Amino acid sequence: MRQKTVEEYIEIIYALEIRDGRAATGKIASEMKIKPSSATEMLKKLQKEGLLQYETYAGATLTDCGKRLALELRSKHKAIADFLEIIGVDRRVAERDACQMEHHVGRETMEKLERFVQFAGLSSYEPLWVENFRRYCETGQPGECNLCTRLDSKKHASRTASALLRRRK
Repeated sequence: MRQKTVEEYIEIIYALEIRDGRAATGKIASEMKIKPSSATEMLKKLQKEGLLQYETYAGATLTDCGKRLALELRSKHKAIADFLEIIGVDRRVAERDACQMEHHVGRETMEKLERFVQFAGLSSYEPLWVENFRRYCETGQPGECNLCTRLDSKKHASRTASALLRRRK
């Protein structure tokens, strides 16, 4: 089974279970834009994996293991969407893109991304570097920073580029 497909099923079942108490096969199929028979086949496989309980005509409910996976996926989705919004992506677009990205991001990257979003949220105001980044996206011009006002811009840009290259090695 493709992991992305499994994760999509788990997310949809979780949402339907919260809304309706259980995830009916027809509703799962409708959400995923597939035939009910395809959904039934996958539900049986997911039951064998221990992620859900499936009953013909009644639908599916997640097991504790399935719920943990669903909550992990929701957390990943939120962190990615929040990150995209921090860098200036419209929230609707960020939500849509997070749905795709969450299935392809590795654990180490995800941990750092979550920490970044947490760190960015610690401030009660928008940091200067975020404002400068957004201005750069709009105009192509870097904003002012404390270091830039103290140093010649070209020296600062050169030092910044050198520091980035050193980090990558």
